[in-house]
Amino acid sequence: MWTAGAGATAEVQEPGGKLRCSSTRHIPVVGVVTEDEEAQGAFKTMDLNRVSNLLEETDKDDLEEKQLKSVKKLVQCYQNGFPLRDLAQIFKILNLCAEKIENQPHFIESALNILKLCGLPFLKKKVSDEITYAEDTANSIALLGELMKIPNSELRIQICKCIVDFYHAEPPKKHITGYQQASSSYKIKMAEVGGLAKTMVQSLALLENQLVEKLWVLKALQHLSTSEVNCTLMMKAQAASGICAHLNDPDPSGQLLFRSSEILWNLLEKSPKEEIIQQLSNLECLLALKEVFKNLFMRGFSHYDRQLRNDILVITTIIAQNPGAPMIECGFTKDLILFATFNEVKSQNPLVKGLKLSNSYEDFELKKLLFNIIVILCKDLPTIQLLIDGKVILALFTYVKKPEKHKIVEWSAAQYEELQLHAIVTLSSVAPLLTEEYMLCQGNAQVLAFLEWCESEDSFFSHGNSFHGTGGRGNKFAQMRYSLRLLRAMVYLEDETINSDLCEKGAIQQLIGVFKNTISKANDKEEAIVLEIQSDILLILSGLCEHHIPRKEIFGTEGVDIILRVMKTDPTKLQTGLGYNVLLFSTLDSIWCCILGCYPSEDYFLEKEGIFLLLDLLALNQKKFCNLILGIMVEFCDNPKTAAHVNAWRGKKDQTAASLLIKLWRKEEKELGVKRDKHGMIIDTKKPLFTSFQEEQKLMPLPANCPTLAVMDVAENIRAKIYAVLGKLDFENLPGLSAEDFVTLCIIHRYLDFKIGEIWNEICEEIKLEKLRPVNTDKKILEVITTASENIGKMVASLQSEMIESQANQDVQNEQKVYTKIQATHKQRELANKSWENFLARTSNAKTLKKAKRLQEKAIESSRYGEHPPNAIFHRTDIKGLNTTVPSGLVVTVESTPARLLGGPLADTDIALKKLPIRGGALQKVKAVKTVNESKKSVPT
Repeated sequence: MWTAGAGATAEVQEPGGKLRCSSTRHIPVVGVVTEDEEAQGAFKTMDLNRVSNLLEETDKDDLEEKQLKSVKKLVQCYQNGFPLRDLAQIFKILNLCAEKIENQPHFIESALNILKLCGLPFLKKKVSDEITYAEDTANSIALLGELMKIPNSELRIQICKCIVDFYHAEPPKKHITGYQQASSSYKIKMAEVGGLAKTMVQSLALLENQLVEKLWVLKALQHLSTSEVNCTLMMKAQAASGICAHLNDPDPSGQLLFRSSEILWNLLEKSPKEEIIQQLSNLECLLALKEVFKNLFMRGFSHYDRQLRNDILVITTIIAQNPGAPMIECGFTKDLILFATFNEVKSQNPLVKGLKLSNSYEDFELKKLLFNIIVILCKDLPTIQLLIDGKVILALFTYVKKPEKHKIVEWSAAQYEELQLHAIVTLSSVAPLLTEEYMLCQGNAQVLAFLEWCESEDSFFSHGNSFHGTGGRGNKFAQMRYSLRLLRAMVYLEDETINSDLCEKGAIQQLIGVFKNTISKANDKEEAIVLEIQSDILLILSGLCEHHIPRKEIFGTEGVDIILRVMKTDPTKLQTGLGYNVLLFSTLDSIWCCILGCYPSEDYFLEKEGIFLLLDLLALNQKKFCNLILGIMVEFCDNPKTAAHVNAWRGKKDQTAASLLIKLWRKEEKELGVKRDKHGMIIDTKKPLFTSFQEEQKLMPLPANCPTLAVMDVAENIRAKIYAVLGKLDFENLPGLSAEDFVTLCIIHRYLDFKIGEIWNEICEEIKLEKLRPVNTDKKILEVITTASENIGKMVASLQSEMIESQANQDVQNEQKVYTKIQATHKQRELANKSWENFLARTSNAKTLKKAKRLQEKAIESSRYGEHPPNAIFHRTDIKGLNTTVPSGLVVTVESTPARLLGGPLADTDIALKKLPIRGGALQKVKAVKTVNESKKSVPT
């Protein structure tokens, strides 16, 4: 039998060392076992309640010795790990031991021994124990953080070791019969539930001058920060600012900086990034980061130091994205600019005196990171003066040049290429802010010269390994791409000094030439990057030529030709996603900026059927292009030659331009939710143009300088542009329209009148909302205007009704004509059938044939005149003796006459003297025949 303390229930030992409880109440107890069972690994009996009660007692003389002995026995009993069911009691005992350490130092060993066992995996008797005892386990593990408050170095270090062991658990020394090891992640999950990470962060405040303990806490936090839940808890405890502020604390081992930076990395990755950046964006943290970075930059020579330096710079870059971070105030920005440019621009600053970067991977990454942080820092306008003082533009332009092979450089060819591309990208962000420095460095000339090298045939093998080098392997497309981006950024500043300088240096002609060369050099692999290059060229040209007629003339026919070439692109390519859409937008923009307003270019565009191409694009019915194309059409229609081209265009199924525009109008109104009936007629004559959006929005009184809904509607859809184009084409003479088109055309024709009436209605409504009462004269005028507007709507609706009715009548007439034609066809078939039947009857029956012959002769005789004039010769038209009813006559078949009969081509063949032989056949020569008159003369009187 088993013995237990007071209040314990009896338990019966089963074979195998298992315990069977005879009551529902359970008290943690470990039994005494035999030597065989001990060899298998079984717990010894111990009343944990008695141990905890003994530790709570204080009034006995030899109490400390008994307490230490009881704890020692407990440690021996659980040397293979703690069962989950006993965990709450064991940690209670641990807590009691820890509280006694300050006054009774001997308890430190007991506490440490228990903590060492906590590093072993917990044990479970049932699979459900992990869930059943989850709350007790979480509270027990949370107690570890609370024990950090006890001022004992050994205890704190052992707690940290115990936490680290959660992530590197060792298997138990012996297998405990009836128990199995809890899952390896169980302790980690329970630490998250118990909030251990938060209390460990808070314990850092207690360890200001205790380096060893602080390092152990940081090691524990480094492991805990691998979890998103723990990182969130640490963030709430202000871990980021607390750890970062002490980065520069003295530490000969270097562990403090390494572990702290690792924790900061994990916090930035696994917790809300914005909150962490906010915590780090204070002067104390940035000063610490600055000092650490400077020390590593100037004195770090090992691979580890350089890697850590780059990590600190990345963290700084992330913080710099916050506009509120005091980067300038702490002097960090100035130092970073110095470190980024000291290799290219010589400086006497003692920080960089004697410093030189190697071509190692870490230094190469550092250079790219410094370029990157300059792009971020320049977004803060106060940084501009520091960029000027640091000569950043001059430093970056040292890379915008042809690589010189004979010159010894500190970077490899692949590294230099990547830095070159990175420098040009950085210039695209910095140069627009420093235009004076850009011009002082002859920026335009350098970029154009570099662009000229990019399109040259010089031998150059691009590696294309970097992010910026994508698509540029073995060619100069990557360099060309980012040079054009830089030019585009400068042109779109609309600084006349920069743009004039570019034009004077022949940028327009050079860019057109580059465009043509890219067409000939492009292949399928570089298609996307070539399309981007072409788009940028057209955008740059648009920026240069807009509002400048002389520059448009320089653009000239060569420029128009490249635009037409793009417009002839296969429409199916617009759906490929390679960039054809962007290129087409750029092309349409260049038509607007480079051609319109320059009459020779406009005429050449029309001559080359440019309007046809525009209408072909419009017929694709892609909404994203319609607005821009229609705007171009409106401007082009000011040219008197345009109307003829527009009217001459024909689309699919012989569709005309007018029909296409009216179709677009109907589609636009359908999308806008304008009320129309099934025939397209006006339903609401008071608001014939109202959209569903206008109906949903409540009218509100607005200041005079704010556009109302009716006014904004003009700019927000394409109806106004369609009205303008059709108006310039003349509403009365539009070819190829159906009745439905004419019904819609009535509305388009009155668009301006309807819009004016709509605005007056808004004025009336606003007057009512503001509770104003106009004078009688104004009131009458408003009534007249609104009535007139409504009457126009009624008139248009009436005209539409007439058109629909007329069309219905026309349809009926056309239908009747078709029926008449069908009837005539059927009648003709009947007559043909009857004629055939008569023919068959005549050929098969002699009597019928004779009868038909008599009838024919009778009909012929009745058709003749009854009297003949005197001396008239009567010629019969029929041949006697023929039993046919078909017309007959003299028929002669003439075949080719042999030469022997005609005597050759020079023979005398006087046709007047020829006589047709009775036997028929070809003409033959005969003797001369005397005429009647001659024979009479020869007779003697």
